[in-house]
Amino acid sequence: MPARILVVDDEPQFERLILQRFRKQVREGLFDFLFAADGVEALEIIGTDPAIDMVLTDINMPRMDGLTLLEQMKEVRPLLKAVIVSAYGDMPNIRKAMNLGAFDFVTKPIEFSDLEITIQKTLEVAQVIKEAAKAGELAEKNELLVELDQLKTKFFTNISHEFRTPLTVIAGMAEQIGENPERWLDQGLGMIRRNTNDLLDLVQQILDLRKLESGKLELHPVQEDVISFFRYILESLHPLAETRDIQLLDHIQLPELVMDFDPEKLQRILFNLLGNALKFCRAGDQVIFDAALEEGSLQIKIQDTGPGMPPDQLPYIFDQFYQGDGSATSHQPGTGIGLSLVRELTHLMQGRIEVESEPGKGATFSLTLPIRREAPSRPKADQPRTAPSITQVHPVGLAEGGAESELPSLLVVEDNADVARYLMSCLEGRYQLTWARDGQEGIDTAIEAIPDLVVSDVMMPRKDGFELCQTLKTDTRTSHIPIVLLTAKADAESRMAGLKRGADAYLGKPFDKRELLIRLEKLLELRSTLQARYSTLDTLGSSTEEATQQEDEFVLQLKEQIHVHMDEETFGIHELCRATGVSRTQMHRKLKALTGRSASSFIRYIRLLHARHLLQHSSLNISQVAYESGFRDPKYFSTSFSEEFGMAPKDFRNAE
Repeated sequence: MPARILVVDDEPQFERLILQRFRKQVREGLFDFLFAADGVEALEIIGTDPAIDMVLTDINMPRMDGLTLLEQMKEVRPLLKAVIVSAYGDMPNIRKAMNLGAFDFVTKPIEFSDLEITIQKTLEVAQVIKEAAKAGELAEKNELLVELDQLKTKFFTNISHEFRTPLTVIAGMAEQIGENPERWLDQGLGMIRRNTNDLLDLVQQILDLRKLESGKLELHPVQEDVISFFRYILESLHPLAETRDIQLLDHIQLPELVMDFDPEKLQRILFNLLGNALKFCRAGDQVIFDAALEEGSLQIKIQDTGPGMPPDQLPYIFDQFYQGDGSATSHQPGTGIGLSLVRELTHLMQGRIEVESEPGKGATFSLTLPIRREAPSRPKADQPRTAPSITQVHPVGLAEGGAESELPSLLVVEDNADVARYLMSCLEGRYQLTWARDGQEGIDTAIEAIPDLVVSDVMMPRKDGFELCQTLKTDTRTSHIPIVLLTAKADAESRMAGLKRGADAYLGKPFDKRELLIRLEKLLELRSTLQARYSTLDTLGSSTEEATQQEDEFVLQLKEQIHVHMDEETFGIHELCRATGVSRTQMHRKLKALTGRSASSFIRYIRLLHARHLLQHSSLNISQVAYESGFRDPKYFSTSFSEEFGMAPKDFRNAE
């Protein structure tokens, strides 16, 4: 029995062309063609002829176009398969047709060998439906076919996304080359060529609906007091430690030790070891520097209370180019050069270096140096005591983190490496940048690191940008972070979906670099407004905005916990984190974003607010007020109160 195929087209010559091209199949009784001039006529035929196996339809027709026909066919024959045959082969029409249930899409001028394959494939599916009906399995087969239609729709959506993605790289890198050819020409041209080839491949995929893609160092020792040198190094790193809310402690046991050492080489070693400790520690952790004499040698220990390292990494961390997987520390791996250089410099000084560590218990680096007094001594006036700039220690790997420590942190979540590289080229120098390769990694990284901003793609493996946005905006730890969704899904429906999930901005690919930068700047300005709101805590709970109410609840929860333990001097960051179920890093970063204060500064501020209230409304003396507010040293309390409110507690009470 021939397959009955309804052809819907308002051009009479198309009927003649079909009959001519498929005359052999018609003669052999394989195909039986019926013809309709528009969608209205086609619907009448479909409604009266249940034997029709499939429909070939144009889009642009009088009375009723092909897309409307597809939509109304669902009510008459929901399982009838239709193939679009049209010169309107642009992506919007293709996607709209597939969303309405089109089984396939063939563009004019027609490659009839492809059309025959498409018809055969469609008829096979129609035959499956008939056989399923006969076998009483229609429901199950229909579910499979619906899934197939959904997969085809998803395929075209992905094609659209993939089409915009290389365009973003090509357009963006072309602009970067134009602005700074010396820096971006070689790398940019390589990325443009690669993405141009991807585009050509994608064009072919759209047309046939089938494919989708793939040295020697010398010592210069001097003889001087190495203990003074250590304290100079520690002093220069204290600002970096304070910005990260980490305690950098001096446990040096020697008042003085004159010996031979190369200041430049020793500085590189210490900055690398201390810099790594500060980098991997979390807010509230400690880094302890110790120096002592041991069996005629100088023993230096740098101990931290950070996340530590797994045992299987320890034998290799001094190997050149070795990079840990970061799983134990939740940090991106380093370059693999810094610790190797530390080892070589230590050997050059005829010393030795060792490391001990356990996951969750921090790490201890032990550096042993021989004590000699053979080099010429330098007068103290000749000894430099200006803290080095971070860029001076760039070779040991601290430069980037230190130099950018004042910049806002921004997390890029993008599964395409070229797009991520282009994005970061637009943002470098303005932000501290981190890259997550999919939505799940983005969620994990954001919760761990609490960045100041997130820029995320939408279509990604594991978790998409919508899920990322919803997860972060409903999590107390990350709800304050502005999120920009940057994606190829730029239609109004996708924009609304992103904004409903809490996205602060939505930009389509290809995007304008200047617009992205302005959007990010404005979002940071809004954060400053938020900090102004929480600078006094007077307006907590008064907001009618849902997002602000959520942040108010978080700050009020912290304030309440501190008040419950107000007279406990030992109630600090660790205890507050445990009481609220928030890690030290998360607490520090969130409070910094909301209030501009570190976690320890926030706790002290709440105590001082309580003290101010007691000074106003009680007859307690100054020392009693200090004790009631959790201060065990009245002198320190008075100093802190003066710094915060601009007058001593006694003067404040008298002024009242």
